[in-house]
Amino acid sequence: MDTAHAVGQGIGLRLARQEQTALADAYAAFAPSVLSYVTRFVGPSDAEDVVQRTFLDVWRFAPSYDPERRFSGWLFTIARRRALDTLRSRRVVTVDVELASNVVGEDGRETVQRLADAVEVRSALARLPLHERQVLELTHFDQLTQEEVAQRLGAPLGTVKARGHRGARRLRKVLREMAEEQAGRRGT
Repeated sequence: MDTAHAVGQGIGLRLARQEQTALADAYAAFAPSVLSYVTRFVGPSDAEDVVQRTFLDVWRFAPSYDPERRFSGWLFTIARRRALDTLRSRRVVTVDVELASNVVGEDGRETVQRLADAVEVRSALARLPLHERQVLELTHFDQLTQEEVAQRLGAPLGTVKARGHRGARRLRKVLREMAEEQAGRRGT
């Protein structure tokens, strides 16, 4: 049995016994590898959240760990499932073409363009980490002040401001990437 395998098995047994320090040891030993692994699935913006949910599940399901199984295999199975959950939660919003073409108004094209832009923004928002997406949706769509958002989320005002700033910056980047992807598809 190699050293890494032995370390993992030891941590797995300690987790199964619900030893408090076992989770911290598992995180210290495996978090960088799990982060690298899940980044390939969900990208860098969601990877850290997936790692956190993975280790929460590791602790939650630790009593069910089977010492006959390789600990790293069990851990990475959980990580893969959390990454896939994240991918599934990214709902691509589609607009019914007939509905869009039947929009009436002074300038139907302008209304259709606004609808298309809104769909694009919603799709880009879906790619943001949940904590940043919530702040942006509450401030921009629900038109709440940052103080109201902090109250609703039960978070400090400074945290809400930081999440809003990071989220807006990340949203601009995602929208830019989506535009580049679309331009690339049109060019091919």
